[in-house]
Amino acid sequence: MALSLKQALRKAVMQVMLMRERLESGHAYNPVQRRNTQDPYPAYAALRERGQAHRSRLMNAWVFGRYPDVDAILRDWQHFSSDGRRAKTPGRRTVIPDPGPVPSMLSLDPPDHRRLRALVSKAFTPRAVSALEPHVRNLMHELLDNVEDLSSFDLMDAVARPLPVIVIAEMLGVPPEDRIRFRGWSDKRARVLEPTITAEERADAVHASHALDAYFTPIIQERRAAPRDDILSGLVQAEEEGDRLDEQEMLTMLRLLLVAGNETTVNLIGNGMLALLRHPEQLQRLRDDPSLIPSAVEELLRYDSPVQLDLRRIVEDCEVNGFPVKKGEDMVLLIGAANRDPGQFEDPDCLDVGREGNSHISFGRGIHACIGAALARLEARIAIEVLLERFSLIRLAGPPPRFRPSIVLRGLDSLPITTAA
Repeated sequence: MALSLKQALRKAVMQVMLMRERLESGHAYNPVQRRNTQDPYPAYAALRERGQAHRSRLMNAWVFGRYPDVDAILRDWQHFSSDGRRAKTPGRRTVIPDPGPVPSMLSLDPPDHRRLRALVSKAFTPRAVSALEPHVRNLMHELLDNVEDLSSFDLMDAVARPLPVIVIAEMLGVPPEDRIRFRGWSDKRARVLEPTITAEERADAVHASHALDAYFTPIIQERRAAPRDDILSGLVQAEEEGDRLDEQEMLTMLRLLLVAGNETTVNLIGNGMLALLRHPEQLQRLRDDPSLIPSAVEELLRYDSPVQLDLRRIVEDCEVNGFPVKKGEDMVLLIGAANRDPGQFEDPDCLDVGREGNSHISFGRGIHACIGAALARLEARIAIEVLLERFSLIRLAGPPPRFRPSIVLRGLDSLPITTAA
């Protein structure tokens, strides 16, 4: 009963904020509305058409959805910070969560960000990732070989979820028997990126963090004594060489790599295959010309971005392409909206696997551009290649797939398909 009352009060407060927003600007943007979590793109178009920025009372932030603005903000960490502790205005509610005692490099600016990123960057260079291709391809085939009925199965459960977690777990030196636990921890930790996280989900995320720390702490000690060919050993060696990566920083880094190396790629594969299955003519283009698959991956990233938004805090009074903003205010950057901006992309709501000049922002920009972009591209490309190789027919099955009610990480719970005529 108390929970129902709390939910009713929260809903009432939200409605008041949205009403105030509409009165002030003539428009109210509610990202958690069901129709927007299932298909946010009409709401994005409405925001872009109304002006350069929208003042959201619900999120207490400026919302930017045009490509030039999102691109400029992401590139300028000096004025628009990822670190929620910078330029903080006391007493204000913010969309940027306060970091824990040791923030990850996702929530840091230079010089700390530069130091931490350098410690793991070697594992994600295009050359290092390219060397993984034969193994990732074998994993993809093994996952399909383990499907009980290949004529009808859930693509998310069969390949989209397990493939990325296996790859990142192996890179971190995690044995096969622990992968299921890893995926559970990753799912719980990923919720901290959502402004809509509940108190129960936050408690689950904290528990997952403690479980990960308890899991990795003895392994860190093992790698100090006997290094292996994995990222964890590289971090341990870097620490011992004087790069000031203490144990807590290392644990924070490992948690970040687990989530970043898993959740976004799961969504890329799931969202991408759903887009292709809803556009069978584009899927047929890939069958007819497999050389288009790399460009198709870029188009799928643009068309339905795995990460829909990013957050920044304004460090000092300045402008965004002529639009004035003030120190201490927060910004919501709609990556999904920028990737559908008709000012940047011709016919942006059309899926075109052969699109040229596809400079999407799905992996971010500037110093915080996704360090695992090459790995995500590789896994998505191989997933599509193997699926088209193994099955001459792939169609959607069952009821229309539903997206999870998230606003940052956009992904499916399930994707039932049939491969039978």
